[in-house]
Amino acid sequence: MLPRMIPRYNPNDSEYGLKLLEDLTTNAYEVQQRVLEEIIVKNAQTEYLKGFLNGHHDKKDFKNKVPVVNYEDVKPYIERIANGETSEIISAQKITELLTSSGTSGGQPKMMPSTVEDLDRKTFFYNLLVPVMNKYVDGLDQGKGMYLLFIKPEISTPSGLVARPVLTSYYKSSNFRNRPFNRFNIYTSPDETILCSDSKQSMYCQLLCGLVQRDEVLRVGAVFASAFLRAIKFLEDHWEELCSNISSGIVSAWITDSSCRNAVSLVLSKPNPDLGDLIRHEFSNKSMEGIVKRLWPRTKYIDVIVTGSMAQYIPTLEFYSGGLPLISTMYASSECYFGINFNPLSKPHDVAYTLLPNMAYFEFLPVEKHHEEVAPCNGVSGQDCANADEEENLRTVDLVDVKLGHYYELVVTTFTGLYRYRVGDILMVTGFHNKAPQFRFMHRRNVVLSIDTDKTNEEDLLNAVTQAKLLLEPLGFLLIEYTSYADTSSIPGHYVLFWELKTKENNDTIELETIIMEQCCSTVEQSLDSVYRRCRRKDNSIGPLEIRIVQHGTFDALMDFSVSQGSSVNQYKTPRCIQSEEAIRILDSRVVGRFFSKSTPLWEPFRIETQ
Repeated sequence: MLPRMIPRYNPNDSEYGLKLLEDLTTNAYEVQQRVLEEIIVKNAQTEYLKGFLNGHHDKKDFKNKVPVVNYEDVKPYIERIANGETSEIISAQKITELLTSSGTSGGQPKMMPSTVEDLDRKTFFYNLLVPVMNKYVDGLDQGKGMYLLFIKPEISTPSGLVARPVLTSYYKSSNFRNRPFNRFNIYTSPDETILCSDSKQSMYCQLLCGLVQRDEVLRVGAVFASAFLRAIKFLEDHWEELCSNISSGIVSAWITDSSCRNAVSLVLSKPNPDLGDLIRHEFSNKSMEGIVKRLWPRTKYIDVIVTGSMAQYIPTLEFYSGGLPLISTMYASSECYFGINFNPLSKPHDVAYTLLPNMAYFEFLPVEKHHEEVAPCNGVSGQDCANADEEENLRTVDLVDVKLGHYYELVVTTFTGLYRYRVGDILMVTGFHNKAPQFRFMHRRNVVLSIDTDKTNEEDLLNAVTQAKLLLEPLGFLLIEYTSYADTSSIPGHYVLFWELKTKENNDTIELETIIMEQCCSTVEQSLDSVYRRCRRKDNSIGPLEIRIVQHGTFDALMDFSVSQGSSVNQYKTPRCIQSEEAIRILDSRVVGRFFSKSTPLWEPFRIETQ
């Protein structure tokens, strides 16, 4: 018997949760067919689908007649709803809010439709993370999780619908605020601190609560690795004040959000000078190495997303973690929640997500690893880049028909009004759990650098930077953040990388040898693909790569700028390719060193090996 689309179950019952996952993945084809049928039947009379299907419910007609689309294709429909027209333009269910993207995926935030039922679907998804973790880690019901979660102020559209990031939507929902007790998922942060609109007060109060309850903390985390590291930096800057609050039992006067202050005061409850001194002692060491394990000694793992562009944070996380496992539990976006990591203790570079077949109807566009059909950025906006050179006839593969080792772009049809929508994520099939494929997230489709015929995607840039920073680590330097842009202000143009470094000993002064940095530039170039190296060496169509070292705190300023432009603090990810002139000015104003490659990379014509 097939499970319901949103099965009901007690999240405290891990055994039944695992059984649900087995049922869903064993019957992946049947579940997917039922999902598609339910979506078509419910929404056949919407303006959007009726224009292609003429009110019919045939699943074959759906794939033959409904086109594969990107955001620009559906944007007019969503904007009409935002401006007051009926939800039935795209959805038979009432659209209750619009979910904005992080703002770093192709430029401007996008708005995705959402419904009340979709909150239930997300709750079901979150609850299934618990039994998977319990299968691999014992005793999670014997303590708490210190999860640093944040909201962003919402905006109201002309229709009155709220537009906000997906995580803000969930944390503000009754599904989260009135969630039933789950002994496996108790937070150190009171809801009032999570729902505090002032991100600095929220961060301070959540860390304060986590420190006060340090002996109960069994796991720590945030949504993205970058957010967790930002919290560690905040802790590094404010530990003395936090210790003072713990010792005195009084929250700092600048915490003015009354709900937040009252909730934290209850956690503090009384002066605790011994705990204040203990934490103060941990920070008296010159190095921050292993600080997470030292502050929260019972912690079993760090729960953060370290796949995709977040992979570049792995060495820094390992420096702070004290040997704790880094666990990426889930794969989700504003459009839809997709899949779960069924092997959470796998190494970060081996993480694969199993797509849950009841979350949406999934299709896949085959992609050739080194010949992806996307236009290079060439300094234009990400969305313009996304719209260029699209294929007219896009043939997709169903979820159960993908092939091991192949690359695909994810296409979703959701319960909330997106039909055959290109998410823009490139995935590689790494295996199967029963009948459900497992995917490794590779990169976003349009995060690329290009000067000439070269196309450097996020994955290739990360690999090149990873090779180059190995030259710095023996010298005591950590690369904590980077981004890039294609500088075409001179001829030929060249790649520019902005690097923010720190020393392992937390010295304020960073002194770099020119020859080492020039070698870093050359290593990046040599690690890029054959087309880039040909352009550099044979065609002379690309100039020497440049690395600009920026002062400490520069990427915090970049994030602050992005947030001011509409990004969510909670969902923010440093863009690996910058197009905004203002963002580039922010970075350039903080440059403390500039270095160029002094050698051209090796290149040989491509050869096809004989079998």
